Amino acid sequence: MNQFFVEESQIQGSEIVIEGTDVNHIKNVLRMKPGEEIMVSNGTDKHYICSILTISGEQVVAKIVDIDTNSTELPVKLYLFQGLPKADKMELIIQKSVELGVSEIIPVAMKRCVVKLDGKKEKSKLTRWQGIAESAAKQSKRMVIPNISGVMNFKEAVAYAKTLDYNIIPYEFANGMEKSKQVVKEIGQYKSVGIFIGPEGGFDEAEIAYAKENNMQIISLGKRILRTETAGLTALSIIMFELEQDG
Repeated sequence: MNQFFVEESQIQGSEIVIEGTDVNHIKNVLRMKPGEEIMVSNGTDKHYICSILTISGEQVVAKIVDIDTNSTELPVKLYLFQGLPKADKMELIIQKSVELGVSEIIPVAMKRCVVKLDGKKEKSKLTRWQGIAESAAKQSKRMVIPNISGVMNFKEAVAYAKTLDYNIIPYEFANGMEKSKQVVKEIGQYKSVGIFIGPEGGFDEAEIAYAKENNMQIISLGKRILRTETAGLTALSIIMFELEQDG
């Protein structure tokens, strides 16, 4: 069943009014007709099962048939602080991270990042990245669309991370898988957790030292060196498996 997101103001009694680019998608891409069912989410805590009533050039009006409040969200909010990667790797990271349950993705300009974004490029990238997050949220039946924040430098990212309950940094030179396993098991006791992932060149030693000074947990993901696009998804997958709940 195709899914769409709306604002609370678009939910009007027993009907939901869909506007914007989703109208074209429903009408001209999916070629849906009145009577067909769609899922509409309010972006917080409800999935509405709806039957399409009317389709016009500017609006799709759907009748609410049922309401599903069974959350598809993880019980802990996960924040991915991703060192800016080269090429289109960020698009893959965003897509898969959203599928795995991330709450927010923060691109971070670290010392060993090759990519540099000026103001114009950053704005264009953020628009595209947010669109990818929305598409991935629809595909994976998320209740929320994760936010893609503006690019931060490492110190700005650490300052933001300090507003969270707990932070971890998978690091290629860290030792001790038992510590890593224990850290993962304890994540469920927090409400918000940050995960820092280095760029292709890895973390600079000064960045790791600064992270330690700010009480971040340095952990290992194993003996093999993972690419930047693999490391974050691996950490998220492990944590998702630990946090996922029934029903």
